[in-house]
Amino acid sequence: MSASLSEPTSPLRIADYRRYLLARFLATFATLAMVVLIGYQTYDVAREEYGMGLRDAALMLGLLGAAQFVPLFLLTPVAGVAADRFDRRCVVLFANTIDCGIALALAFATAADALTLPLLFTLAAAHGAARVFNGPALSAIAPNIVPPSLLPKAIALSSMAWQAATVIGPAAGGFLFAESASLPYFVAAGLLLISALLIMSVRPVRAVHQGPPRHPLRQIVDGFTFVRRERFLFGCITLDLFAVLLGGATAMLPVFARDILHVGPQGLGLMRGAPAVGAALVAAWLSWKPLENNVGVKMLWAVAGFGAATIVFALSRNFVLSLAMLGLLGAGDMISVFVRNSLIQLNTPDAMRGRVSAISGLAISASNELGEFRAGLMAGLLGAAGAVAFGGVGAIVVTAIWAVIFPELRQARTFAPTFLHPDPPRDQAKEPAT
Repeated sequence: MSASLSEPTSPLRIADYRRYLLARFLATFATLAMVVLIGYQTYDVAREEYGMGLRDAALMLGLLGAAQFVPLFLLTPVAGVAADRFDRRCVVLFANTIDCGIALALAFATAADALTLPLLFTLAAAHGAARVFNGPALSAIAPNIVPPSLLPKAIALSSMAWQAATVIGPAAGGFLFAESASLPYFVAAGLLLISALLIMSVRPVRAVHQGPPRHPLRQIVDGFTFVRRERFLFGCITLDLFAVLLGGATAMLPVFARDILHVGPQGLGLMRGAPAVGAALVAAWLSWKPLENNVGVKMLWAVAGFGAATIVFALSRNFVLSLAMLGLLGAGDMISVFVRNSLIQLNTPDAMRGRVSAISGLAISASNELGEFRAGLMAGLLGAAGAVAFGGVGAIVVTAIWAVIFPELRQARTFAPTFLHPDPPRDQAKEPAT
């Protein structure tokens, strides 16, 4: 039988990919349920235990985002090198084990009614540290277990699983929290352990290196140099960074749930999952019919739509309309994520995938966590609704500016490496075909 006939026609026909997909779903389900509830409990403790007003408590949510970002910022270069030097499965196992311990600590502290702001901030920072090692290693595993011809579909399916977990995790966490405040954390700990076992059942996926070993600091510099020199890649990453940094509404959702829309933790779970509903629908479409033409222009319009939906959400006082706008902004964000991830995975040498994925993850985390900090600070001045509306306007402005200063984005037709530098450094060259 010829090689072409023996190759799988779908990523789901590959057993390692199925285990990888389920492991990512379970880990995302667990961690996002935790993140949403940590935010809600931080806001609630600030209001009830510390007697803070609405704006001061909203500021605590911003500071919570900053607490998660600091370890991400400091450890991202190390996490990228780890994903490129060690067995990527073991890196994911390490991160999941740490997160499991954090979930158990939150469960026992919640059950004992011993939560304080310092404890919540400390555990949030530890969660940020664990997550920074998980992301690059997980992202770099998929290209090692899926043929290049199936990678766009694999990325879309992986995004769909991630978004499905983003829908189910926060919503389930909210309902479990309503039954017992500590229960969702115990469930999260169990799911993280199962995810770790699934990842370890995938065949070893250590990166292939060319030439003599390089110093870890030199490897870190190589990763940043590679991203900076590829303008299309650099433009995609920074567009997402600044658009979500300004336009993100996630941090203020506890304020909207508790004091603006008055829907409580259950409503918060639905609101936190609504962007993922929109994103999952788009990911399902892309897994069946991936973007092929005018990918750059479509990404720019999607980010602008993300900003517009954010503005409407900020002004809405109707729960159904708010959920709809959150779904639309999630759909716009999914298109941007798909374009960026496809470009990174299809055009990055395997020996550098961990570092480049870490840099992309740092940009995403910076936009999310620093965006929460930005929203918290602005909420102290403009209120939660004003801060979110201002961010939506900012996302649209950033999109217009990036369309001008990065013409490569407007000119991009396909995911082919048209804009990639033709002569990567000697030690960054792709491994020979087998």
